Amino acid sequence: MTTQSLARPPFAFLLTRPAPASARFAAALRDSFGPDARIVVSPLMQPVFLHPPLPSGAFDALILTSETGAEAARRLSAERGGLPVAAYCVGDRTAAAATAAGFRATSAQGNAKALTRIIRIMEPKGRFLHLRGRDTVGDIVQQLDLDGIMARDAVVYEQVPQPPSSDALAVLQGSHPVVLPLFSPRSADLVAAIGPVRAPLWVAALSEAVAERARGLSPARLVIADRPDATAMLQAVESLCAAGGRT
Repeated sequence: MTTQSLARPPFAFLLTRPAPASARFAAALRDSFGPDARIVVSPLMQPVFLHPPLPSGAFDALILTSETGAEAARRLSAERGGLPVAAYCVGDRTAAAATAAGFRATSAQGNAKALTRIIRIMEPKGRFLHLRGRDTVGDIVQQLDLDGIMARDAVVYEQVPQPPSSDALAVLQGSHPVVLPLFSPRSADLVAAIGPVRAPLWVAALSEAVAERARGLSPARLVIADRPDATAMLQAVESLCAAGGRT
């Protein structure tokens, strides 16, 4: 969809996800809004991979809830071996990353609830190992245990906060609207930690959980994506800018 007319000045887009994900979304924004769209990329977190002891015993499948988790699985497999080949993944991006890392991936095409649901539907046998970050939303292992499915987890990475760039500070303290796609509650927290913001914030939230945290930013506009994926987030951003263009 080409909505170049929606990207009229003085809109600015602020992307705060880790660099690879922000670069992908920036490319999607340029495809939609045109090459002259003002896009500021300022990752507010950076992954650091950990090397913890894994739970004892053999596992039959992995659970992966992020691309970073898939990369952590690749690293652990290369370092130690012994990880199962099967991987149940929260969405298509994570599944693609897991496949590229050599795992046999199944995508739930959704969120954590969709992931636990597909695992239940497939009625797998054996034990599951969730390779996750230090900060997560929901407890997949606990939910699977309640369903009678044996699962354990290991914290294999953490997202370390990064300071905002000077360009990010400039747009946040300016007078023009800043379109802010937020993909996680923690992203909202990290923006809040920057301090008072002068610019009107137009927030696109990945889910209601993200929106709940984002309301603490007192956004001038807030929309929630129809689905928890990048395509729906782009559509949410487009709707924000369309509404802004009519005011």
